[in-house]
Amino acid sequence: MTTALKNERIELRLTQEQKRTIEQAATISGRSVTDFSVPLLVEQASEVIRHDRELHMSAEAWDAFNEILNRPAKSVTGLADLLARPSVFTE
Repeated sequence: MTTALKNERIELRLTQEQKRTIEQAATISGRSVTDFSVPLLVEQASEVIRHDRELHMSAEAWDAFNEILNRPAKSVTGLADLLARPSVFTE
C-alpha cells in the first residue's frame, strides 16, 4: 500500500485550552496531534461538502414534487411496441 506524500500544511490559531485538550486527546488515543486531528477535520469537511450538495427545497416544492410522482402513469404511444422488440444489445 502506498502512502500519499504529506507536504501541505494548515496553520490554526487556538486558545491555550483548546490546544491542551487536543494534545491530551491525541496522547490518550496514542496518536500524534496530526494523526488525531486530520481525520476529524477531513470527516467534518466532507460532511459540510455533502450537505452543500444535497437537494434543498421548500415544503411546498416537496409536496408538489410528490404530487407529480403520485399521479397515475400515462400511456406513451409506441412504448409497448418498442419494449417488445429484441434488444440491440443481445448477442
